[in-house]
Amino acid sequence: MWPATLTSHSVDGTLGGVHIVEEVFGRGEVPTQQPHAKPVQAAQVVGRVAALLRLVGRKPEGMSIAGLVRESGLTRPTVHRLLASLAAEGLLDHDQRTGNWILGPEIFLLGSVAAARFPFEDLARPSLRRLAEESGESAFYSIRRGHETVCVLREEGSFPVRSFVLHEGVRFPLGVASAGTAIMAFLTDEEQQVILSGWEQYAGEFAAGHSEGVVRRNLEQTRFAGYSVNPGLVLEGSWGMAAAVFDQQGRPVGALSLTGIEPRFRPERQEFLGKLLMEEAHRMSSARTDHL
Repeated sequence: MWPATLTSHSVDGTLGGVHIVEEVFGRGEVPTQQPHAKPVQAAQVVGRVAALLRLVGRKPEGMSIAGLVRESGLTRPTVHRLLASLAAEGLLDHDQRTGNWILGPEIFLLGSVAAARFPFEDLARPSLRRLAEESGESAFYSIRRGHETVCVLREEGSFPVRSFVLHEGVRFPLGVASAGTAIMAFLTDEEQQVILSGWEQYAGEFAAGHSEGVVRRNLEQTRFAGYSVNPGLVLEGSWGMAAAVFDQQGRPVGALSLTGIEPRFRPERQEFLGKLLMEEAHRMSSARTDHL
């Protein structure tokens, strides 16, 4: 199933050594001394580590070990050993006050270096400021990562009552929330069908408020209007609208969105907000010179 096997040398050289070896093989076990044992795959370990980092990074306050066990599907001992290994490497910290696991200083350092390759501030901040100023709502930029959207930038509007569903780092499946709907609406029919064919499993906890039929109607309406509307499907009373940003090949790679309370997104105002979003999304799409 996995393309590469895990050896004690490869683990020690790439993921901090003994912690990961113990997590996979058990304390005191040496993989090279078990020639008949089924080899454990390196990709499996990396996938588990990446999944835990993403879960912890969903919110600034991090996540409890109980939440990580529930969301990851891994056993508690496995999660605990991986967390301890990541903490030893500075990739995670344990908040003694709340008991949550939070992103560590090494993540900040890695992100600072990577930021030069992904200049979202230069690309999206001007549009976010104009949207927030002209609408009074909070404006966001989310990018597509596989079959998810990830919010990467936020600009607060002047209206004092805000929705807190969307924030930097939060992830939603494509087809969920306004940004995910705006992006998915302009994927190819084949890509959409792959997602919709196993919708309930794919959408997880969001499937209850986003049935396949609802999602299909939202996608159709978004293609027709050019922008998406989320009528409080993620959180009752919290509305959002979004327009997709495209790369040079015409593929949707991100979305600009506005969020707020329901009275601020009444039908008579949606056309105005949609026009603002599409103008800024077109401006960003036209300015793109790379894959961002």
